[in-house]
Amino acid sequence: MKPTHLLNYGLALFLSACGWQKSLDPQALEQLYATPLPSPEKPLRVFHIGHSLVNKDIPMMLEQLAGPGHDHRSQLGWGASLKSHWEPEVPVNGFEVENAHPRYQDARQAVDSGQFDVLVLTESVEIKDAIRYHKSPKYIRQWARAARAANPQSRVYLYETWHELNDPKGWLKRLDEDLGLYWEGVLLAQGLAHGDTGGPVYVIPAGQVMARLVREVEARGGVDRLRSREDLFYLNDKGERDMIHLSALGNYLVAMNHYAVLSHHPPPAEPLDIRLVDGTQLPHISPELARLMSEVVWSVVTNYPKTGVAQIKS
Repeated sequence: MKPTHLLNYGLALFLSACGWQKSLDPQALEQLYATPLPSPEKPLRVFHIGHSLVNKDIPMMLEQLAGPGHDHRSQLGWGASLKSHWEPEVPVNGFEVENAHPRYQDARQAVDSGQFDVLVLTESVEIKDAIRYHKSPKYIRQWARAARAANPQSRVYLYETWHELNDPKGWLKRLDEDLGLYWEGVLLAQGLAHGDTGGPVYVIPAGQVMARLVREVEARGGVDRLRSREDLFYLNDKGERDMIHLSALGNYLVAMNHYAVLSHHPPPAEPLDIRLVDGTQLPHISPELARLMSEVVWSVVTNYPKTGVAQIKS
């Protein structure tokens, strides 16, 4: 773990101690990920729980990247917390709208069925508020326990998302700090502290992939149609930039990250014909940009043991 992550982790442990939350120390947490997962031997059935930072395009793009046999279902909402997906009395905002599609399945029934190989958990953002108000570690623990009670071989992942592009502390600075401070230091350290989840919860480090690619692209002055971090985010017909929801290109980058973590293979390094949920095609990506995106994703995934992928230090 990097020194800055150790400092942030220490702060998280101190804060946790103030709230009397059981928590793993950094070394104990690291040890859970000392042995990588074996590569999957067959196509995967994946269940996604989350909100608009999952959306319907990312799972569909992942399915196309993975190829024949891959299947997915999901339960989504508007800014929905893991607590709201778990607790029947807590409403999932936007439930009817976000789940009006053929790939919807009730989350509790899906997990309890044991029919899915992979469960991807997405917590609501702002992540600090999710921890404070929605007891994120508790519900990571609950979902992981349920998944592995139904299917002991189930692979459970936490999808590391991001915050608003105009965050006053700085978008990149938050991505650098939040991984150790919140995702590891609270969500994983507390969620896994009881030792009853049947194994680790692995990480899909989308925020880290975005940060690495942005630094690389901006240092070069842009690559193809990715000129700066803003190009990863949605631009509406009025020219207004969404501060947290991704463009088609941003969604594709995150889908590549999901693919690399779940399949244990680098994502394709050449442009592909990818269909979006609305029936349109992913805008063309140059060979140079496709190769760079693949290299960045694979480098992050294979230099972060919590992905569960065998590490190749670069």
